[in-house]
Amino acid sequence: MQVPDPSTFRLLVVPGVTMAKWGRMWSERRPGVELLLVPGQAFDPAVADAGLVRLPVDQDALHAIPLYTETTVVVVPREHVLTAADSLTLADLDGETVLRPLDDPLDWSPATVAEHRPDTTATAVELVAAEVGLLVVPQSLARLYHRRDLTYRPVSDAPTSSVGLVWPRDGHTDLVEEMIGIVRGRTANSTRGRVAEPAAKKTTPRRAARPQAPPRRRGR
Repeated sequence: MQVPDPSTFRLLVVPGVTMAKWGRMWSERRPGVELLLVPGQAFDPAVADAGLVRLPVDQDALHAIPLYTETTVVVVPREHVLTAADSLTLADLDGETVLRPLDDPLDWSPATVAEHRPDTTATAVELVAAEVGLLVVPQSLARLYHRRDLTYRPVSDAPTSSVGLVWPRDGHTDLVEEMIGIVRGRTANSTRGRVAEPAAKKTTPRRAARPQAPPRRRGR
């Protein structure tokens, strides 16, 4: 079994997930531990300590905390007729050829799908630009592979994709707990999930007794 390096935390990140804010927070809270981002499509405990991946995952092997659900959009040429609307439904895509790459994160079956499946979403975007078909993806992927000759519109009733933090069931470490706190928005001083140090018992110093004045003598 490989012994984890305490000076490095390996985080697998799928395409589309933005780490800028969370990465800054990690640097502030764990300045002595390098956050190593590992690009990938699915979590592999052999290459990462935790991962920001698309759900669902095998929960017999992994813990998973859902973080957010993305808006689904359709990527189209900038001059396409569908760009006349601000928002679309799946019915609006009837008659359009939809590309489904092999790494498609959405679990669905388009009404009219291209016979050939591109290997990757990046390749599918190139085919949209060549007017071979349209592409339905989570919004973050549309932004990641943005081109000036393409645009996208939200599809209100399309299937969605959720992103979550995952880690092995036998790999819950202090560094994993730190990442959980960061993605969940806990403050740096939060003790949730950690053993809090017992607070020192406050003691009130005793006041010194005031000396009593001698009794006054009565005049004769």
